[in-house]
Amino acid sequence: MTMLQLVVLAVVQGITEFLPISSEGHLIITSQVLGWPDQGLAIDLATNAGTLAAVIVFFRRDLIALLAGLGERGSQSTRPLVGMLIVATIPAGLIGLLLDSIGHEHLRQTWIIATTTLVFGVVLWLADRYGMTLRRVEHMTWGSAIFIGLAQVLALIPGTSRSGITMSAARIMGFEREAAARFSLLLSIPLIAAAVLLGVLKIREAGDAALTGSALLVAAISFVTALIALAAMMAWLRRASFTPFVIYRLLLGTGLLLWLYA
Repeated sequence: MTMLQLVVLAVVQGITEFLPISSEGHLIITSQVLGWPDQGLAIDLATNAGTLAAVIVFFRRDLIALLAGLGERGSQSTRPLVGMLIVATIPAGLIGLLLDSIGHEHLRQTWIIATTTLVFGVVLWLADRYGMTLRRVEHMTWGSAIFIGLAQVLALIPGTSRSGITMSAARIMGFEREAAARFSLLLSIPLIAAAVLLGVLKIREAGDAALTGSALLVAAISFVTALIALAAMMAWLRRASFTPFVIYRLLLGTGLLLWLYA
C-alpha cells in the first residue's frame, strides 16, 4: 500500500470510529470508490489499536473510577455499572465471534451499507427527537444496559454504526445526549480490545510480523484523529443534538445509492 492509502485509511478510521456514522462502512466504501485493495489484517489491527488507545486516554478518569470501584472500598454505585458494561458487551461479542468463524463478507456490499446508513440514520433522528433527556450514566439500570447491548448486535451489519445504534438505544431509554455517548463509548472499549486481541492471535497463527513502520504510523494517526473526533463530538453533544450526524448519514446513503445505480 502507498503512503497515501495508509494515511487516508488511518484518518478515516480515526474520525469515524466513535462518531455515529459507521467506521467500517466508511473504510469499505473508501477502498471501493478509490479502487484500493483490502488493507489487510495488520493495518486493521493498527487502526483498532490506535482508536482503542484514544478512547482509553479520553475516558481515563472514568476508567480509573470504575477500576477503583471494584476494590473493597469502591463506590456502591460504580460496581453495578461495571457489571452492566460487561453484560451489555456479551451479545455483540458472542454474535461477532460466530460471524467471524463462519465469515460475513457477503454483508460488505455497497447497497447494504447505503441502506443501513439511511435506515439507522432515521432511527437516530427519531430517538434523538422523541427521546426524553432525563437520565445520566449513573441512572443506568440493568434493563437499559441489556437493551443497549442487544441493539449493539445490529452494528455487526456494516453501515449501521456501533456508536450510532447504541446512542440511539440510550436516547430511546431517556438518557441525555452526552450520557448516551459516554456509555456508548465506554461500551466500545471491551469490543475494540477483543478485536485487537483477535487480530494479534490471527497474525501470530499466520506467522506474520505485523509491527512494521507502516502499521505503527497508521496506529499513531488513528490515535490522534480519534482523540480529536472524540473531544469534538462530546463538546458538541453538551449543547446540541445529533441532527448534523443524521443529515450526513442521509446524504451519504443517498449518494451511495445514486453512485451504485445511476
